[in-house]
Amino acid sequence: MTASPSFYAASSLSAALDALAERGPQGAPLAGGTWIMRAPIRHEPLKPAYVGLDGVPELGRIEETDGILSIGAGVTHARLAEAVAGRPELRVLAEAAGRSANPAIRRAATVGGNLCTTDFAAADLVPALLCLDAEVEIASRGGTERLPLAAFLSLRHSLEPGRLLTRVFVPRSGAVSAHARLPLRKAGDYPTAIVSLSVTRDTAGRIAQARVAVGSVETVARRWTRLEAALVGTPLCGEQAHRAATELADEFAGRDGVEAPGWYRVSVLPVLVRRAVIALH
Repeated sequence: MTASPSFYAASSLSAALDALAERGPQGAPLAGGTWIMRAPIRHEPLKPAYVGLDGVPELGRIEETDGILSIGAGVTHARLAEAVAGRPELRVLAEAAGRSANPAIRRAATVGGNLCTTDFAAADLVPALLCLDAEVEIASRGGTERLPLAAFLSLRHSLEPGRLLTRVFVPRSGAVSAHARLPLRKAGDYPTAIVSLSVTRDTAGRIAQARVAVGSVETVARRWTRLEAALVGTPLCGEQAHRAATELADEFAGRDGVEAPGWYRVSVLPVLVRRAVIALH
């Protein structure tokens, strides 16, 4: 029989960092647990030790200072959706947090877990935060480091034991944003493809700056910079954006999965781009 994992409930950030450092590669942080609890279904082994983060106050805070929204890694999807509701530039984040998975999962799943799970390509928060130019804070016994979310995504699989994502920073702006996703079923389903969009407009109503991020199509979400450049200077028109996305979609290599083949994920991107642009109106 396999021994049950040990569990330590940290009551402070320093205690959590100490515990993770001491357990090294044998340990892992545990917050909402919505991904870890299904490890046996995916035939993945559990870690020998887990460090619980629910009792760490800093990780559950949402604060705003000098135009920067700071979101603790322990904030749940449901709480985040409620906190940013009604803000046009953060609508993409409210929709990503408020429409992911199902209500039970949204009440448990955390921001940090969504960003740190390397094998979960369909995470809604990742493209939403990418299009908002978010940064993350990584803490360890030795101090903290702040880096762009895109940089974190490229190295998260190789983070040394003892390092922990603690906060996400989102700059406030005068942009408007939207989140478009395509699940195969109505609710409780992972999206086949995701498009997150944030734009600012000039005095003539044309797009002055665009940030587009794509999730679930490839193994890691990323910005669609060629489409961003193509949209600048154009009116906020769904059909025109659809045409541009159709011409540029061949840069994606869709991942095959049990729920959809890679070619299908790529083929629906222009439709999702059009939906996102229309939603901005």
